[in-house]
Amino acid sequence: MSDILRQHAETLFAGELEELKKQDTEKRPHHWVLSPQAVVTYLIGGKLKNGFEITPKYIGSKRLMEIAVATLATDRALLLYGLPGTAKSWVSEHLAAAISGDSTLIIQGTAGTSEESIRYGWNYAKLLAEGPSRQALVETPVMRAMQDGKIARIEELTRIGADVQDTLITILSEKTLPVPELNTEIQAAKGFNIIATANNRDKGVNELSSALKRRFNTVILPVPDSMEEEIDIVRRRVESFEKVMELPAEKPALEEIRRIVTIFRELRSGVTLDGKTKLKSPGSTLSTAEAISVVNSGLTLAAYFGDGSLTAADLAAGIIGAVVKDPVQDKLVWQEYLETVVKTREEWKDVYRACRDLG
Repeated sequence: MSDILRQHAETLFAGELEELKKQDTEKRPHHWVLSPQAVVTYLIGGKLKNGFEITPKYIGSKRLMEIAVATLATDRALLLYGLPGTAKSWVSEHLAAAISGDSTLIIQGTAGTSEESIRYGWNYAKLLAEGPSRQALVETPVMRAMQDGKIARIEELTRIGADVQDTLITILSEKTLPVPELNTEIQAAKGFNIIATANNRDKGVNELSSALKRRFNTVILPVPDSMEEEIDIVRRRVESFEKVMELPAEKPALEEIRRIVTIFRELRSGVTLDGKTKLKSPGSTLSTAEAISVVNSGLTLAAYFGDGSLTAADLAAGIIGAVVKDPVQDKLVWQEYLETVVKTREEWKDVYRACRDLG
């Protein structure tokens, strides 16, 4: 499996999941691989009684993860809501991996997602040859999750059209999926539930109907509270990237990560860390995920077009690309920040020169 670019969570962390399963003595809901307590331990990390170390998958409020896991143990579905880049998809994948041992039952929501993508489709060759039959039915991830008592994931729920979203109402309230063509229905096995993710910052989002909202318990995932928390998230994800990509580069100096996170947090909040200078914020979200991407891009430049050591020059293009999404408004915001903040910091002279040279 070493040639797989991105392994599923249940494969990548199979050792941790297996050890948790061995040590887990708490009661498990039907079809759950782990107990709710063990699922939270898998997400937050910690040391087991035998000394085995579980790495944190989510760095943030433990209580939020407890609420999310408790929701999935009820008949309410879970909606992970927040700004882009707040680890909604990441948490969703790990929840499904720890609860069902399978994070692959996923529907990617888009404006073109149809009702058939959620309910079921048909193999039209068989349908024409044999007529409606169980063999001609094409199962969706939601249908498979219902039959197997597993977690189905729906990414970007609010990108799906409102009329298609409401297809979920019967599934979530009645726990059944009618198949009128066959005069039958699929009844959900215990353990079935849905995790959906959504954000309201991107263009092209559709509001959820009040009827659908009532079927979900919403957990809002915030941006990291503290600077140190965000630095830790970026460091861990970057180290994972280096390992998977087998980059011939040194580990990034913590100071370089700190500078990226500082830039993003200051522009995001509209004020410098010391609170002395007010700033204009760009239209981009400048999320933790984008900070990770900037460092990963810089590491790749350092590995293949440098000496393997991450420098300000390697990071400059990624920083500008993340901040300047609008070539007019965002560029003005960036230039002002560069001249009034970055230039005045003695220890940031290399960052200033590298960014100025790129325009």
